[in-house]
Amino acid sequence: MDTKNYDRASAVSYAKKWALSRNPRYYNFDPVGGDCTSFISQCLYAGSKKMNYNLENGWFYNNGYDKSPSWSGVEYLYNFLIKNKSYGPRGVVVPQNKIEVGDIAQLSFSGNTFEHSLFIIDIKNINDLNKIFIATHTYDALNKNIGEYNFSKIRFIHIQDVGI
Repeated sequence: MDTKNYDRASAVSYAKKWALSRNPRYYNFDPVGGDCTSFISQCLYAGSKKMNYNLENGWFYNNGYDKSPSWSGVEYLYNFLIKNKSYGPRGVVVPQNKIEVGDIAQLSFSGNTFEHSLFIIDIKNINDLNKIFIATHTYDALNKNIGEYNFSKIRFIHIQDVGI
């Protein structure tokens, strides 16, 4: 499988452009559970330009009714990124001090499951959550620091490359 670099600059540019509004090309999932992970997928697509149309465990979006569960579901996106050995973005769980702009943070409020996805757009101090800034949907935010969230667990997904 050939790979290419993930275009972090394009992904972050997309995130900044659409964090506080909705791209009309994509369905707004707010009324049906939240739009955060769909927004993160949009950012990932802007940086990868490659979907994975595997019906069982892929990552794709054609419209709001024809998409993979991983496009809009927190745990499904996590599983796709971590397990993907094929087309599209591929990730690995990393400690906070290994993240980069263009990576993802996921939050658990309950302590049981992860319920919210954030897109990292700026890092002023990698060791301080108050200096790591995100963009997200559902509870729309742009340049909000992760330290402002009240969560019980956090995990970081570093995008390594894109399978082509």
